This record gives sequence, structure tokens and C-alpha cells, in this order.
Amino acid sequence: MRHLRCSPSTIEPGRGRGELKVILSALPREPEALRRLPLVTLYLSERCNSRCKTCDYWRNGRADLDLAAVSRLLPSLRRLGTRTVVLSGGEPLLNRQWEQIAALLADEGLEVWLLTSGLSLAKYARRVGTLFSTVTVSLDGTDAETYAAIRGVDAFDVVCRGIRAASDNGARVTVRVTLQRANFWQLRSFVDLARQLGALQVSFLAVDVANPHAFARREGFESDLALRPVDLAELERLIRALERDRPDAFSGGFIAESPAKLRRIHQYFSAVCGLGDFPAVRCNAPEFSAVVDAQGRVSPCFFIPGPSDARVHGGLGEALNRTDMAALRASIRVGGRRECTTCVCSMWREQVSAH
Repeated sequence: MRHLRCSPSTIEPGRGRGELKVILSALPREPEALRRLPLVTLYLSERCNSRCKTCDYWRNGRADLDLAAVSRLLPSLRRLGTRTVVLSGGEPLLNRQWEQIAALLADEGLEVWLLTSGLSLAKYARRVGTLFSTVTVSLDGTDAETYAAIRGVDAFDVVCRGIRAASDNGARVTVRVTLQRANFWQLRSFVDLARQLGALQVSFLAVDVANPHAFARREGFESDLALRPVDLAELERLIRALERDRPDAFSGGFIAESPAKLRRIHQYFSAVCGLGDFPAVRCNAPEFSAVVDAQGRVSPCFFIPGPSDARVHGGLGEALNRTDMAALRASIRVGGRRECTTCVCSMWREQVSAH
């Protein structure tokens, strides 16, 4: 029987020797293989037409995932029982073959989901409405000035038109808001604007400032995006007001998060300010999903890279079930990765089996 070997991709450097022993003792001697993978995220492009302060894809991205590479993935998706494919990036609609790729996946019987900045959505609204089961649009301001300050482009009206057009063409459109110091005070306005634009749901995330390597960031990433201590009481007041004034939006699911989950965002920013612990994270995303980037590299989730040579050339299942990749999943499972403790986008799925 093979034994798990500790490597930099498995255990974070800087942990104490006693803690390391606890982690190693909890890992299975034979890392479990993934037999089913319901959800796969494909980065169609590293390029982006936004200029967000939170992200460096637009600075450094070059590669696109081509139709031939996605075609070669289909046998792996069948074997792994994949049901949903999320097309992301960068900006996926910058890939010149996005339509053919989406059609290929849809023809395979897969549910295809688009994550987009929305800058090109009005242009492609009719085809988007046909090909995608869900379209999630990033919208980080409720007015042109706030949007431009965060996204780096003067495109608020363009994105709003895109959301309306996609909705009018039958797409199930949802809005995703990244809350930060520049826009948290617009909390209730985001809910009202999403309704006005014809979206079916709005969801909120805290801006990720704790992971310096997320979103293709390079070394030396610094930010002034998080809420400051003086802002925390106002965020709590806004959450209470939203709970009081828009109860139907919570009960009917128009706001994806419950008030309790919105308060986790408050807790996250409190921790960033050094005023408490980060909210406890419950996540098993690497047990039912994986990410394939525009260069074919495979990772267990958005925020933790896989081994640098783990690529899909030999098939997605082979890349996922390499010894080092399986060991990485095992390390995540028992809390061996520091990124997990500050994650803003954890996912949990009940009754997930690796077999």
C-alpha cells in the first residue's frame, strides 16, 4: 500500500510540527479517488474587458480554452457523471469560440451556466438566452460612478441593458455583488435594482482580500477594499434594515443568502479588521467539483491551485486522481490549507460520495 507523502502542494508551509502531525494522522493512507464530478468550471479565457481592482486577469491574461480542448473533455465528463458546466474566466464571452463551446456542451445534455461581467451581454442576448440555463452577471455598483470606481470601466448602463436583454430573451439571469467598502452602503439598492432589471435573484459575497493569489493576482497584492472598523456598525444596520423592509425578498429566495449568511459577511470584515475570528467554513467543493483553467490546468477549487503539471491532456479523471491531487483533496478535507479558513465562497453539498 502506498503512503501519502507530504509536499508543498499538500501542507501549507509555516505550520507548527505538532499541528502537522495532527493533519498527517487524519489523512487516509490511500487518498480517495473521485468517481463522480457533478460540477465542472471551465475558464474559457484569461482575458477580461473589465479592469477590476480585485483581479489581475485583465493585466496578465492571454490564453483561451479552444473548442478542440473542450471536445476532448467530453468523454471524461461522461465517465464522471458531470451534470453542470460553468463557463467562467476572465471574461468567457471574449473567447471567439464561446458559442460553439456552449452549444457543444448543451448538445451533450449538460446544464451550462455563464458567469460574466455583462459587458457583451446585450450584443449576444438572444444566443445566450438559448444556450445557457443560468446567466450570472457581476454588478458591483448601483450607479455609474460606483460601478466605474470598482470595475474600472464606465459601463454601468451597458451592463444594465445586457441584463434586461438577456432576461427578455428567456435567460434565467442572476446578479452577483461583491461587497466592499466602496459599495456596501448600497446593499438595499442592489436588491431593488436587480428586481428592476428583471433578474431572478441577487447574491452577495465579501470581497476577497485575505488570499493574495486569488483571481490571478501576482506577488505584492495590496488592497484598501475591505470595510474598516468604523464601517462595521453601518453594515449591521443595513442588514437589519434589509431584513425588516424586504422580508419577501428573503422568504421568496430573491436574495440568495439568509440574513444569518449576510451577517457572516459582517463577521468576515470584522476578522479582516482584527476584531474577531473569521466565520467557520464548511466546504466540500473539491469532492464534487473541479476547475479547469484556460491553459488546461486542473485545480480542486477556485482558490487553491492544483499541482502545476496537472492538466487535462490525458483526461480530467486522470488529472484529478493523480496521487498528489488526491493528497491535496485529503489535506483540504482535514483543514490543511490556510486558504480555506478565510474563504468567501465556500460550497457544501450533502451526501457527497467520492465513489
